[in-house]
Amino acid sequence: MPQDNDRYNIKVADRCFKILDLCCSLMRPISIQDVARELDVNANMAFRLLCSVCSAGYLDKDPNTGLYTLSMRCLRLSTTALQSHDLRKLAIPYLELLWTYFPKANVNLGIMVGDDVLLIDRIDGNTVPRTYFTPGKQIPFHCTGVGKILTCRKSDEEIRALAKRVGLKAYTPHTITDIDKLLEELKRVREEEIGRDRDEFILTDNCTAVPIKDREGRIVAAISCSALSMNMRVEEVEATAPKLQETANRIGSMLGFTAI
Repeated sequence: MPQDNDRYNIKVADRCFKILDLCCSLMRPISIQDVARELDVNANMAFRLLCSVCSAGYLDKDPNTGLYTLSMRCLRLSTTALQSHDLRKLAIPYLELLWTYFPKANVNLGIMVGDDVLLIDRIDGNTVPRTYFTPGKQIPFHCTGVGKILTCRKSDEEIRALAKRVGLKAYTPHTITDIDKLLEELKRVREEEIGRDRDEFILTDNCTAVPIKDREGRIVAAISCSALSMNMRVEEVEATAPKLQETANRIGSMLGFTAI
């Protein structure tokens, strides 16, 4: 039985949005063949759809290669979306205060949108070198502190399905790529409500994360402190947990959450 909203879908518009999603997921220039394969349409239809998105200003075509990339107009949309996010507005003052306690650390705020873990805000540490994450950056769920927090309450079946959809890529020799070991890790995260990344996503980079909860106690976001080991020892990153939890509870209180 079709959903009510399905009656109002415009197929061409839906396909154009799927092209933008395809650009984001592949993270490279796309071709007519990519679009035809993804949307299950012929090359002529794929070309016409790409022309429509280009005409609207959301794709640029390379005249030499014939490939398509997201335009700067998409950046304006993403920037506006981030700036208008209510949680981000609420959290910024608390994140700035948290950073004053740990100025060598990067302070991060992340949410989950569908299968994607997104960092929607970040305050960089005052040390160099540092890792760079622009707001809106997608990060993996299985090897980041924020990602582990945001997925820790999913059932084993949901995690297995998520892992099948997005994969468990090995970013470093320490990345957990075995689904059973990941389930054990997420069980620990769920019990402690602390997510840790110890050299799992970027070598020598360590992160400690905690959840932000809403009125019903649901995890709606995560905050973390991260730093390269040359800037903060692992023990120092681990020691940020109490302040992280205090900050998360203060942000959560603005959403109606009451810490026990």
